[in-house]
Amino acid sequence: MTPNPILKVLSTFKKYRVKALLIGGQACIIYGAAEFSRDSDFIVLCDNDNLGRLKEALNALKAELIYVPPPGADYLERGHACHFRCRAKDVRNLRVDVISKLRGCESFDKLWERRKTVLLKGGSAIDVIGLYDLVQSKKTQRDKDWLMLKRLVENDIILNKGNPSGARVKWWFLESRNPDSLIRLAREHPEIVKKCADRRSLLLSAVNTDTQKLGLQLSEEESTERQKDIEYWAPLKKELETLRHNIKKYE
Repeated sequence: MTPNPILKVLSTFKKYRVKALLIGGQACIIYGAAEFSRDSDFIVLCDNDNLGRLKEALNALKAELIYVPPPGADYLERGHACHFRCRAKDVRNLRVDVISKLRGCESFDKLWERRKTVLLKGGSAIDVIGLYDLVQSKKTQRDKDWLMLKRLVENDIILNKGNPSGARVKWWFLESRNPDSLIRLAREHPEIVKKCADRRSLLLSAVNTDTQKLGLQLSEEESTERQKDIEYWAPLKKELETLRHNIKKYE
């Protein structure tokens, strides 16, 4: 994780008791899928009390809104992200993005239950979105997110290959995007792959060691998810365009 500025934001959120989870590139770093990022992204609990505490924390960071929409529960609940640029000395020019829902993921309360708490030097702790939820959140229309998704799963396979639980192997079967890994796992865990094939039919190609077909099916699966993300954001983007137009009209 990028050392000082991000930690300053995290400690400020803790100070003001903001209920938030670190997501995005900085969360990927924590799980071993390094991504260079100077920004900090958070999913926050969207209720009046927590948003009030968030406002206090952002004020302490001298964070200025840099894009529409304005921060507010109505926009956050519809899926918009609010974007800020910090002006306080220790975090100058650091961007902070907040959102309250992630496409394809469960509610904030569920994400909070599955969070990972990371202890830092000095005894402080930060709350990070769980690995499985982070992977789900990366199923977007952006190329770099699919690269991170693949790295996150492959890294988990490497770290836990010695004695994985059945539940973890099942997750690998459902989320891995590496044909070679899926074929190897199908050979090592024949009973689990049969059960998972009911949910992800392309696993039958892994069982049959058909690398070429499996690669094509993975590409098709990715294209389907990308299209879902495009369709999800289309009405939200249209709303932002209307907001920008109205602001310019009254300037």
